[in-house]
Parts: sequence; C-alpha cells; structure tokens
Amino acid sequence: MRPDILNPLFAETQSLEGVGPKLMKPLGKLGLERVKDIAYHLPDRFVTRRPIADLDEGAEGEQVIVALTPTEHRASRSARGPFRVLAQDGAGNICAITYFGRASYTAKKLLPVGERRWVAGRLDRYGDMLQIVHPDHVESESAANLGRLNEPVYRLSEGLTQPRVAGLVEQALERLPELPEWIEPGQLERAGWPNWRDALRLSHRNENARARDRLAYDELLANSLALLLVKADSRRRKGQALVGDGRLRVQLALPFEMTGAQKRSIAEIEGDMAQEAPMLRLLQGDVGAGKTVVALAAMLIAVEAGQQAALLAPTEILARQHYETLRTMAAPTGAEVALLTGRAKGREREGLLMGLLDGSIDIIVGTHSLFQDSVAYKDLGLVVIDEQHRFGVAQRLALAAKGKRSPHTLAMTATPIPRSLTLAQYGEMDVSRLDELPPGRQAIDTRVVAQDRMDDVVAGVARHLASGQQAYWVCPMVRDNESDDIAAAEARFAALRERFGDAVVMVHGQLAPEVKDANMERFASGEAMLLVATTVIEVGVDVPAATLMVIEQAERFGLAQLHQLRGRVGRGSEKSVCLLVRGAELSETGRKRLALMRETQDGFRIAEEDLELRGGGELLGTRQSGEAAFSIADLDQVQRLLPAAHADARILIDRDGGLTSARGEAARILLYLFERDWGVQLLRGG
Repeated sequence: MRPDILNPLFAETQSLEGVGPKLMKPLGKLGLERVKDIAYHLPDRFVTRRPIADLDEGAEGEQVIVALTPTEHRASRSARGPFRVLAQDGAGNICAITYFGRASYTAKKLLPVGERRWVAGRLDRYGDMLQIVHPDHVESESAANLGRLNEPVYRLSEGLTQPRVAGLVEQALERLPELPEWIEPGQLERAGWPNWRDALRLSHRNENARARDRLAYDELLANSLALLLVKADSRRRKGQALVGDGRLRVQLALPFEMTGAQKRSIAEIEGDMAQEAPMLRLLQGDVGAGKTVVALAAMLIAVEAGQQAALLAPTEILARQHYETLRTMAAPTGAEVALLTGRAKGREREGLLMGLLDGSIDIIVGTHSLFQDSVAYKDLGLVVIDEQHRFGVAQRLALAAKGKRSPHTLAMTATPIPRSLTLAQYGEMDVSRLDELPPGRQAIDTRVVAQDRMDDVVAGVARHLASGQQAYWVCPMVRDNESDDIAAAEARFAALRERFGDAVVMVHGQLAPEVKDANMERFASGEAMLLVATTVIEVGVDVPAATLMVIEQAERFGLAQLHQLRGRVGRGSEKSVCLLVRGAELSETGRKRLALMRETQDGFRIAEEDLELRGGGELLGTRQSGEAAFSIADLDQVQRLLPAAHADARILIDRDGGLTSARGEAARILLYLFERDWGVQLLRGG
C-alpha cells in the first residue's frame, strides 16, 4: 500500500484548479496525469531578462523588460499581415510591438493608446525600426513586480501555453508534503544538496544545478535500491541447483566451432545454475554473436536435470523465428520444443497446456502468453528472456513466480550497452558479454551515398535482385511521429512496387499483425525479394539470403539503431552491403555517426561512441525500445551520480535489509514516489 503521505502527489491532475476535460488531453500527451507528474515537469531552460530604462540601453537579440507607452494601433491591409502597436519609451524612442494572426485582438486590449505598460520580450530590428514580436508579458505594474527576470520555459503540447503550465506547476508545488530524508547524511553534506521539497521548488525557479542533481540522485537511488532488492530477494529465495550431465549438449549438431566468448558464457551460466540461489544473469551479445546457441545450451542443462525451460520473446515474429531455430538445432537431442503464442486456439492450445503440465514439453517458446494465469508448468527450472529491455522488471518477476521454486533467469539483449550504463539498467544482474563474432562471418561493406543519387541506389537494388539475392529497404524516421514515418514508407513502397512489382512487400507498425506476419513470411521464405519497412524490422529477424540493406536518411537514426539495422544482413556466407543514404542537411554529429558506421562493426565500441556523441540526449535509444530508464536524470547525471547512488543503496540493503530503520522507512517512501514499488512488494514477500 502506498504511504498516505504521498496521496496529494498521486491525486489526478483534474484535482488542480482550472483543469477540465479540455485541458486533460494536451496534459495527457505530455504524460502529466497526476500532481506528481506536474511537480516533476522540470523546465527545459530559463529565459533571463534585463530591465532597461529605455531602448537605447538594450541590445538587438536581447531579452528585456522596458516601460513603453502606446501611441498608435496599425492594422495591416491584408488579413494575414501583422498588427503593429507603435509605442514610445521615456527617452522618446519608438518601438513596434508586433502581433500576427488572432493575437492582434488581444493587442488592442493589452496596449491601450496613451497608457504606460511594462513589456517583456526579445528586442529585434525590422527595417530601420526596433520591434518586439509577440511579447511574453505585458503588465501595468512596475518591472520590479513583474517577477519575470528569470523565467522557466516548459515543454508544451498543442493547447497549452507557458503561463498555463507555470500556473499548474505553482499549484502542484503548494501541495508538496514534507518527506523524511532518504539520502545518506554524509552524501547530502558533501554535495551541499537541499532537502527534497526545496530541491523541487528551486528547480522550477532558477537554474540551480545542485537542486537538479539532488532530484536526479533520488531517481537513481530509487532505481538502484529496487534492483538490489530484486537481487537480494533472488538470493534469499529457494531455487533448485540444476546440474546437467551433458548427455543432450554433446548431441548438438552445430555447423561451426563455438567462440571463446560463447564457451566462457556457458561456463558462467552453468556455474550459476548449479547453485541453489536462482541465477539472475544478463547475456549481452552483439548482432550475430550467437546468443541463441548459448541460450539453448542453458536450456538443455535444465532439461538434462529433469526440468523445463521457457524462452520469452517480445513479438510473435521473433517467437516463431526462435522456435524454428531452436527446433532445428535441438532436433538431434530429442528434446521436445513447442511454440505458444496468442494465436494458438482450441484443441491446439489445450494440447500445449497439457504438455506443459505433464512435462512432455521440455522447452516452450512464446510471447507474453507465457505469463498468463492459465499457463502452468510441471517443473519450470529456467526462464530465458530475449530483448530484455522490452519487459519491465515487474513482468520478469511474474514469469519467475511460475516455477514451484524460483526458476533461474537468463536475460538476453542484442543492444550492446556501455559499461557505465549497465549498472543503471541491469543493476540486479550479473553480466556475460559475447564480444567475439563467430568464425566465417564476413565484414559488411558499409557505404555512405548522397540522397540525390537515389536513381543509382534503385539501379543497384535492381542488379542485386536480378542476381537472385534479397534486400531490405528501411524508410526514414520523418519526425517523432509514427504516422509520418508510415506515410514516407508507403510512398517509397509505391515507387519501388512500380519498378519491381510483386517482388516487394512492406511491414510497418500499423499493419494488422496477420498482414505483417504474412509479408514477413513471404520475405523469409524467399517468395518476396525486397522488404520495405519502417524501423519495426525486429531485432533478431534472420533471413540469411538478404545481403543488401538500404537505410534512407540514415543521419536521422541513432548509432545503436543503425548498428541493429545493419545487423539484419551479413548473416549468411555471402558478402553483404549496407548503403547509408544521407540527406543534404548533415550536422557534425550526423557526419561523425556515419563515419563511425563505415569504420567499425564492433557494437560495443559503437555503443561507447554513441554515448559520447549523444551527450545528454536520449538514453541508449530507449525511445525505440519503449521503456525509458529515467525521466529526470540525464546521461551526464547518470554517469556522475550513479556510482554514489548505487553505493548508498548497497549500504542501506547491507545494514538494513528490511528497510525498517528511520532511513529505511524513508527509502520505502522513495520507492513508492518513483513507482518502483515492486521493490517493496519483494520485501513483503521475503
């Protein structure tokens, strides 16, 4: 149960004055659904203004506050032209206060002729006259009372204005309760941080780096604490030591020798599974590094020990693909591999459920359907989770609760993560890294081509298809707007279809699942030769005959994403090519990204460089993966503050595992505040 002291923060935004159904929509777009969300909707930046006695004191382009007296209202002759209010300062200088569109109606009211007003805005020049376009504030009081010298600028959505958001923030800040301190006193003193309530208020009122750091630290501490509680809970739980005798693994007919990294990872997993405490391990493998073989070896250890294993994939396409791969690889061992997805109905589904219950199915592959209450296992010993970042910790715990005793958990990700961030996202897990590529994998020839050579690119694709090989064509990310992405993909698909006919298929996020799967199936089977897609081509989609990847407007993609997309080719024995088609406008960061892609295929190096290039931007392409790790801490804060937050969390757990001391009780409130309450649930369960 959430502590009562937090109730004012978790009240709906509608409880604030002036918020009705009409305002809920734009607030909802920004995720501002509760008072807490508004309190934590921190300013993107601050506008600093200088009060000036007259216009001679101001510089062009400067944000100023100045007293002006309107002398004339001038409407434009055309309906679309500007509405100008000519005004005079105390020294007799003239300035135009300019409005466009419907704002001109308010100009007449705000700036009556002959009455002095204080105007706050940016001073510019139009022709030979100074002007302020759409002033931020027009007031009748003195500049000293304007309170606009350092004004926050908030992220908005259509239907919201800065003053409206600032007013809601003010109301939210008034409701902040007094919370006990959860940060270790020594850390608080060293950093010189304010208390929680003051930190939030200061962050909205001026650019206070210490206050912002304090709030970021709170978030990192909550995350570290929750992940360490998962780890401690896992160690406390009764699992089952699983020791395989190797009889099934020796029968695996692999077409290649395993790499050293694969052998090392299997040994680490085998060591973990032989312990009673349930394993919690993350297997990080670059594109094509052979994670599936490692996962299969782990699942066969469980089967050799008389237990079942489940592999959870984020989408049906990936689940089917894993099923086919595992079934083929495991065929010589005699282990029974089955597939359970939402599509299994009637008798087929009943048969699968019976097989899991009576133990005749050794390895089950599926999507979220593996979580459902109706799915029960005879003895689930190992859970493998693919593309770990797609599943929240709470979902992983739900699956882990399916075993009689806690099953071992192996999570996998194909997104190489910089070492400095592994702790932030997977602090509860031990990590194995596959940092070698299997022998025989050829380097992918990566080239950068200008957009204006599109005819040459299409001709190249034609030659490629004529030789009997398949290709991908990934369409650009137009803006942060999926429907625009899809429109761009459909236009490109129509053009390519005109040229290549039925050999072209398309997939994007808004196609019905059965249509998407059917199109993917046609491509995977070789019936279709060219697949046009938005970025929904799943990580892990494996079509060895596809040896050409075209990525349009490649400069708009993050490095991690370009690396993932390129990894869709180069999966067979043929030489593969990746064409990065760049637009005319190329920023310095865009240029560096494309140069790095040409230079290396090492995903771990790309991830580290991506971190450098992105600076404080989006964390690790989390926008693509659907689960942003942090909403307050930026990349710089994660790297600076996470080690201390993790150490602080560890002190709390080691000294006070049940969080029953005064600081422990405060830390429970912190976990609820940041909605890491599954951490508290584990305390109760334990």
